[in-house]
Amino acid sequence: MATLNNNTNNVMAQGKKYVLLENDTMNFEGNILYRIQAVRDFGDVKSGDLGGYIQGEHNLSHEGTCWVSDNARVYEHGQVYGCAEVYGDAQVYGDAWVFDHAQVYGNAQVYEGAQVYGYAGVRDNAQVYGEAEVYWSASVYGDAQVYGFAEVYDFVHVYEQARVYGNAEIYSHARVYGNAQVYDNAGVGGNAQVYGFAELYKKTRVYEDAKVWSPE
Repeated sequence: MATLNNNTNNVMAQGKKYVLLENDTMNFEGNILYRIQAVRDFGDVKSGDLGGYIQGEHNLSHEGTCWVSDNARVYEHGQVYGCAEVYGDAQVYGDAWVFDHAQVYGNAQVYEGAQVYGYAGVRDNAQVYGEAEVYWSASVYGDAQVYGFAEVYDFVHVYEQARVYGNAEIYSHARVYGNAQVYDNAGVGGNAQVYGFAELYKKTRVYEDAKVWSPE
C-alpha cells in the first residue's frame, strides 16, 4: 500500500474513489496514462491500493466497485463501470465498454466499439473488437477473436484460435474452438460444438447436440 497524497480529503469530499498519480505515468500508444490509487475502501479494494493505468477519469467510473489493477490500461474513450474488473496486462480502448460484473484480464484486448458485460469474461490473448458484444456468462479466451457485429452470450465458450465475426451469433451452451470460423449470419446454439478448421457462414444454423468439425 502506498501513502495517500495530500489531496485525499478533498477528493473524498467530491465522492471520488481514486486519484490519478501525477508522478507515475506512462506514454502508451501516444497517450499519457496515469496510475490510479484508491482513496477509500470499496469491494475488495482498500484505501491506498495502487491500481492500473488510465488516461483520465472518463475511463473509470467513481461509482460501483469497478476497478483497473496491475498493469492493465484503459485509454482513449474506453469505459469501465459498474462492478467490472480489468487487470493483468489487459487493455480497453477505442470506444469500448466493459461493465456490469464483466472481467477482462491476462493480455486480452477489448477495443473499437465492442462491449463486454453481464458476467462475461475475456482473458488470455483474446480480442473483442468492432461492434461485437460478449455478455451474460460467455467466455472468450486463448487466442480467440470476436469482432464485427457478432454476439456471443449465455454460457458460450469461444477459445483457442477460433474466430467469430460478421453478424454471427453464438449462444446457449455452444462451443467454438480450434481454428473454427463462424461468420456472416451463421448461428451456433444449444450444446453444439464447432471446431477443427470448420467454417460456418451465410445463414447456417447449428444447434442441439450437433458437432461440426473439419480437418485442415
